[in-house]
Amino acid sequence: MFSKENKLLYVGKAKNLHNRLSSYFRGKGLDTKTLLLVGKIDRIEVTVTTTEVDALLLENNLIKHYKPPYNILLKDDKSYPYIYLSDDDFPKMNIYRGAKRGAGKFFGPYPSASAVRESLHLLQKVFRIRDCENSYFRNRSRPCLQYQIERCSGPCANLVSRQEYDQQVKNASLFLRGRSRELMNNLADNMEEASNSKQYEEAAKYRDQIKHLQQVQASQEIEGVRGDLDIIAVSVSSGKACVQMLFVRNGRVIGSRTFFPPLKLDADKGKVIEAFLPQFYISGANSIPSEIILNASVGNVELLSEVLSKEAGRLVKLKSRVRDARAKWLQLAQQTSTSNLNTHIATRQSIKARMLRLDELLNLDGSLQRIECFDISHSSGEATVASCVVFDVEGAKKTDYRKFNIEGIVPGDDYAAMEQAVMRRYKRLEKGEGVYPDLILVDGGKGQVTAVVRILEKLSMDLLKVVGVAKGEGRRAGLETLIEGRSFRKWNLKSDDPALHLIQQIRDEAHRFAIAGHRAKRDKARNVSKLDGISGIGPKRKRDLLRHFGSYAGVESANVEELEKVSGINAAIATRIYEYCNNA
Repeated sequence: MFSKENKLLYVGKAKNLHNRLSSYFRGKGLDTKTLLLVGKIDRIEVTVTTTEVDALLLENNLIKHYKPPYNILLKDDKSYPYIYLSDDDFPKMNIYRGAKRGAGKFFGPYPSASAVRESLHLLQKVFRIRDCENSYFRNRSRPCLQYQIERCSGPCANLVSRQEYDQQVKNASLFLRGRSRELMNNLADNMEEASNSKQYEEAAKYRDQIKHLQQVQASQEIEGVRGDLDIIAVSVSSGKACVQMLFVRNGRVIGSRTFFPPLKLDADKGKVIEAFLPQFYISGANSIPSEIILNASVGNVELLSEVLSKEAGRLVKLKSRVRDARAKWLQLAQQTSTSNLNTHIATRQSIKARMLRLDELLNLDGSLQRIECFDISHSSGEATVASCVVFDVEGAKKTDYRKFNIEGIVPGDDYAAMEQAVMRRYKRLEKGEGVYPDLILVDGGKGQVTAVVRILEKLSMDLLKVVGVAKGEGRRAGLETLIEGRSFRKWNLKSDDPALHLIQQIRDEAHRFAIAGHRAKRDKARNVSKLDGISGIGPKRKRDLLRHFGSYAGVESANVEELEKVSGINAAIATRIYEYCNNA
């Protein structure tokens, strides 16, 4: 469905096109959101597919590519972490993100890095497999601290035989594949064999491994649940939806995730799940378990199961009626989903109430919908960065956040930095690009406010409301002074005023965003050598120069003849280095 501006509004699939479209274009019974969609439709394009599976895949691809505003969209660009077991002579085991390209085995994905680290902590304690990089491993002659605290068996210093290390790698692999019972039986056999051979220290090691594994199974395994499964519970209320996921791997819950997909049309739990499943699992970074438990039935359960099975390369079951342990986990996911949705709605309602109070305070006659706030961050003038954060009636609008690297000003001149940031932010509005804010907040006093007003007047945008937020006595929260642009009227709000709470929240977010940008820029600058700007000087020559002269200052003070004494530096390169250092 397209608008007059040729903008894609909605993508849908149908077995019977006539019946599907009739549900939109009927005389009565349509909800408000569907009426808004129908009012914008100018034309409808149809693509015919040979099977229902092809139709679902095409719908999923179109939604992901074009992101139509009236479809339920899953906004999640997170890459999930894995446990990586390399294919080296002495394999390493560590956390891994990204495309699975390395030679070795990948176990996961896990819902969070903390879940991976918890598993790695246990594995290193039980199986003592190295986690160091190959370059570090190859250059060791003595064991590191990991060996001293009994988290590594010391293969770098030949403190463990290849056969014994390979056995520990095999045991860890069995554990990660969920074959704990087989592993524990093997360890019990090894313990008995070592004991019969009077190798009591070796037997004690196997005993400790069995003990650790028993503790893990006792605390994490679900009675009656085997294999991998995901549990998905959806709650819908007040035009909002919350999707709560529990990840169960090898009979253990390894984490959870929460999503708040925006609903542009009224949808029940089944419709939300039907839209969510393809976007989360198809052609993504998420592994598909053999079983997915749902808290609502969906209309196309056979079709979805067929598509997910095709994607996974094995049978995938979708269930909404479960008993025993699965029912308990589904109930837990449902309770969590409901709680998170209520908190989400309450937060949004709180922001709306604060926005209304601030609108009333500034006499904006109900027009306050979008607030933008600026802040400057630097360290004694170094690596100056300006931030602009955006809030609307839904809260923080992070897709509209912007950072500005400030250049060409006197270090530490906050007024000039503010002028540059505001100019760069709003000059595009003159060309009709972007959205006008209803209020501009400035973290600072009269000087910063004056700088902003001056730039807005140059851009013929002097009607925009500007308010400065000056820190109070002792920089204590609740004592901020507000400064109105142009009139420079100052006033204070009570510490419990909802409008002040909103201003503090936005100001603090701008401050956090600016500091993050400043630190990133500063750290990047400090990691760059002054020698990087010289043509023909790569990492090796740079290292040789610094090793020979001790520092950049030593290189800078050297003459051409002294530079030529460095390995790999001929007369032409030495001259180039000398001229660069003396002209810099």
